[in-house]
Amino acid sequence: MKIPNNLKHKPVIVVENYAQLDGREAGNTDAQGLSLGLAQWNDRGRVDISAKVWRHTGEKWSRQSEELPLHRVLDLAILVCRSQLYFREESYRIDGLYDSEQPQIDRIGLQGDAMTVTVCTDNEYIDEDIKLFLQGLNRDDELLGERMAVLARILGDLGYQVRRK
Repeated sequence: MKIPNNLKHKPVIVVENYAQLDGREAGNTDAQGLSLGLAQWNDRGRVDISAKVWRHTGEKWSRQSEELPLHRVLDLAILVCRSQLYFREESYRIDGLYDSEQPQIDRIGLQGDAMTVTVCTDNEYIDEDIKLFLQGLNRDDELLGERMAVLARILGDLGYQVRRK
């Protein structure tokens, strides 16, 4: 399905077969495409690039299509990777998978400050939900692992070296 190019987001780079690649929803999803392009919120004389997930209801393009600035896409990727690392290498050592007294997982330096990653102890169902979250990560390990390996390869090709602590 062709991504529309007559809307406010102006696609430049597109993936028009995303419906066949959408993780566990592949072949049965409303997410029909991905694009990188000129953001819909651009003001005259200012150009921002954004990423967009294009959703289609079967009849029309959906208002639930999401557009994100590229730095937020990368911030989400950082959060996914750090969360997976936490559940793979740290949480199993703690009863209930997290420490309710010290729920902070990490502080990741960005732009002169840090992204504070924590377990959401304000969630009244966190004891159940964190177990379900881990089950989901485990179930999707192959899907996520394949994408992370591709991401690692491309980051290496861009010259970003892997550093170990």
